[in-house]
Order: sequence, then C-alpha cells, then structure tokens
Amino acid sequence: MTIRFYLDADLLGVAKILADVRSDVTYPGDAGGRGSDGFERPPCPVQPGDKDVDWIPRVAQAGWVIISRDRHIQHRPAEREALVAAGARMFRLDARHGLNKWQQLEIIVTQWRRFEEAADLPGPWLYMATRTTLRKEI
Repeated sequence: MTIRFYLDADLLGVAKILADVRSDVTYPGDAGGRGSDGFERPPCPVQPGDKDVDWIPRVAQAGWVIISRDRHIQHRPAEREALVAAGARMFRLDARHGLNKWQQLEIIVTQWRRFEEAADLPGPWLYMATRTTLRKEI
C-alpha cells in the first residue's frame, strides 16, 4: 500500500490514530512502521517544524492529499500561492470553533468516503469539511 493522505502538523494527535489503522496515511515526523492493517508505511520526509510553503509542494509532488485544520490558508497569500502553484489537493477541517481531537476525528471519519472520491480529482483544490458538509473553496 502507498501513502495517499498527509495529515498536517496541526492534526498530529488524530494523525497518529489514523496512521495506526490506515497505512495510506502519514504525518510530519512519522517514522513509518507497520499499521494494524498489516501494511508497512514508509517514513514521512516532512518534519513538524517545516514551513507550509516548503512542505506543500513536496507533499503535492508525492501525490498525497493534504488534510489540515489550517483556517488561515485562505488569508495567507504565500501559502495559498504554494497550494495553487503545486497543484495541491487539500481538505481543511472547519476549525472556527476550536476542535478537540474527538471532533477532528469525527469530521475526518464521517467525510472519509467523500475524501477518497475527491482524492482522484486533479488539483489544485481546497475543500472545507464539517461533519455534515464538504464545500469547495478553491
């Protein structure tokens, strides 16, 4: 199995849970290993301190879909430009109200099938995800 989804550093707690049950998920600083699904996951080349404008193009080049809760990407021109220029594909959790780990996990698991369907679409794109909706922003 190959990596398909990259969870941003702002979702590390949830990322570690998902990487344990899905070997197609990675996150910054992931040393790799064998998930409970029995498949081997390679180490992630992105480190927790890497700047968004640096890791977004690398993740897009690898063909991974980004899952983040970065509510400011729409308002940071350099990050938005990196996303578009790299042809990146990103799901952004609606974090306007500050989500705890359970709420983050609830959105991701509830929307997972839709994430998988959209992951086949060419980038660049950015969707905002809530527990009940998936709305295209770019």
